[in-house]
Amino acid sequence: MHSSVEHIDSHATCCFIFSTMTAKEILDALLSAYGKPPWWSDDPWTVCVQAVLVQHTAWSNVLKTWETYGNLLGVDDVLDASDEELATRIRSCGFAKAKTRTIKALASFYSSLDWDKPFDLEEMRNGLLSLKGIGEESADVILTYAFHLPSFAIDAYTRRLMERLDGRPHGDEELRTFFEEGLGHDVELFGRMHWLILEQGKTHCRAVQDCTGCPLSHACLGKCVEMDGVNGNGNKQADQDSV
Repeated sequence: MHSSVEHIDSHATCCFIFSTMTAKEILDALLSAYGKPPWWSDDPWTVCVQAVLVQHTAWSNVLKTWETYGNLLGVDDVLDASDEELATRIRSCGFAKAKTRTIKALASFYSSLDWDKPFDLEEMRNGLLSLKGIGEESADVILTYAFHLPSFAIDAYTRRLMERLDGRPHGDEELRTFFEEGLGHDVELFGRMHWLILEQGKTHCRAVQDCTGCPLSHACLGKCVEMDGVNGNGNKQADQDSV
């Protein structure tokens, strides 16, 4: 992938602006604050498995599992393992029984793909969503980071950030259109933005927000009381994929 932020036509984003910032302006501000984020993994199957493991748990638990059992979580390893064996390997990530079922179904889906022809975004997304335990967020993460298909992932951090920036809640499809059109359907920029929003959510736009030094505070309608006397917006409970 060789795209860059500069390749986006600024005029193309003007129709997809909330009351404060365009998608490109948000990306530029977060890049300036946090730097260029890493890609998830160069191995598509690693992305697939970890996208399931991280559901309803901390990323540190995924890393712990991967350090201990990563060499036993390949596609063939998953297909060959019994449910009990696989559940034991991923137990530290929680919901082991349900995640075992999902990872096994995902391995079957993955092994059936024809890697000799280009993947169709809609077909791939529908296929992933047909698997029990793969919701829209997990599907879009997998499409972006594993298959390099431009499907922007909307998560709880994105919803909270955009509700605060704009002073009102937005539906997932509205948010997806905002980012996909505003970032030129560029999968590399989608991947960057997803990680940067995560960093912003952990650093400033937490459930109890900390606006001191926030790179977006100049345009945020939901700034903290201590900054300008305006109360922040209510926070949403994370919408996580069902396992």
